[in-house]
Amino acid sequence: MAVRRDPLDELVVPDGTEAKEVALETDGDVLVGARSSIEFGVRGRNVLAGESVEFAGEIEADGDCRLDMWCDVAKNVLVGQDAYIGERVHIGGKLKVAGDLDIGDDVDIEEGFEANGWIVIRNPMPTIVFLFVYLKHLLLIGEEDTAQRLISELVDEEDGEPETEPLVIPRNATVGDDAWRVSTPATIGDDCRLHGNVRAETIDVGDDCNVFGSLRARGAVDVGDGTRIHGDLTTRDGDVVVGEDARILGDVSCNDLELGPGAEIDGTIRADGEITMGTTERERE
Repeated sequence: MAVRRDPLDELVVPDGTEAKEVALETDGDVLVGARSSIEFGVRGRNVLAGESVEFAGEIEADGDCRLDMWCDVAKNVLVGQDAYIGERVHIGGKLKVAGDLDIGDDVDIEEGFEANGWIVIRNPMPTIVFLFVYLKHLLLIGEEDTAQRLISELVDEEDGEPETEPLVIPRNATVGDDAWRVSTPATIGDDCRLHGNVRAETIDVGDDCNVFGSLRARGAVDVGDGTRIHGDLTTRDGDVVVGEDARILGDVSCNDLELGPGAEIDGTIRADGEITMGTTERERE
């Protein structure tokens, strides 16, 4: 994961992420900014959440799980390694930890907890707050190499193995079956399957995705090759690029519109500027 700024300044959905009926699933880590609402369960490698994050479903972490103070999880929290639970966290189901448990004061676990390792009751440091304040400080003073090493340790990169980009949900976001609402840019990787309307500053959707909802942004919207958007695509002040063989099953409203070869728009096009259409190799011949 390359670090050039605050990692929580953008919604990042890595390749292959799926929003299923009850859970948001990814192969890598999950980082959630403070005061966000996740209307799914979450399944990933390591799961880290800032203060006052709400989860409407179950958390399953193959590695570590860190929940800062005042988080609320509606169902179980299942952890494959160690867990760090801040003070005044509420868990509506069970907490099961395969490793060590570091737990704060006034934690409410409705169905009890189990830990196979050490159990320490204290007030753990709010790790998300500390981590990103420290990262921001390193970037401000130009220590990009140090910041990169820190984030590499966080996501457990190993020499010679490809990096798995984490799923990053910025502060004050709402993510659910109805809508993904953020006030930051949004980047969605390749081969993703998401349910819900996406609302962001700008939106970049990768190749071969299925988004069952509309896209709305203030700025530019890019849709990758072979992607299907099952809804309208609207930008207030930006341009739209629709990749080769992509399909928009709704209306498009924008400034300039660029359509790749084989791209289809099923609804009405409203473009204040230019509309350009790419040609296939056969058409050029």
